[in-house]
Amino acid sequence: MHGPASSGWLLVALCAATGAYCLLRMRSSVEEQRRAAGGEALMGFGMAAMAVPAAVFTPPPWAWPVYAVVFGAAGLRALWAARSGRHHLHHLVGAAAMVHMAVAMTVAPASAHAHAHGHGSSGVPVLTGLLLLYFTGYVLLTGVRLIPVAAVAGGVPAAGGPPTGVPAAGVPAAGVPAAGWGDRPELARACRLSMGIAMLAMLLTM
Repeated sequence: MHGPASSGWLLVALCAATGAYCLLRMRSSVEEQRRAAGGEALMGFGMAAMAVPAAVFTPPPWAWPVYAVVFGAAGLRALWAARSGRHHLHHLVGAAAMVHMAVAMTVAPASAHAHAHGHGSSGVPVLTGLLLLYFTGYVLLTGVRLIPVAAVAGGVPAAGGPPTGVPAAGVPAAGVPAAGWGDRPELARACRLSMGIAMLAMLLTM
């Protein structure tokens, strides 16, 4: 997974910050929010550790099988949780991507810890390509959902927007207490978008 040091440290910072925010989200009063945040925190910190430049630290050979076991267990947990919500399927795909990268690092030669993986004439492996397509689509879709609806002067609603006097999504109505910043859906979505971008960057180095 280890590419140039500068991009590696950027990935470490992005994933660690995302993981830290997910830990704060685990203090939510909503049980489903806490469960999702726990899995995302594990993913964020796992990706941060995997992205550390090899010039600084090269994990011992046994670390990659441990990664595969940990995220394999996280994937099984996400598969079980998917019975109550399809959004857990995204956690399953993320865990599968982490297992895939860990296995790739396990079987790669020692030089792969300092350079991006090259596959020669074989091209991009099928699983890597499928994961790249999935996370590219996920990043684009999540990014579009984060775009705020433009307000129209004079109180005329934008096309498809709520009628005048009805609060937009994410804006609490009068008399309704605002959600804590750890429970705001747009921040959680931005958190997942950040991890999706980081996952894309890591998959591209394989």
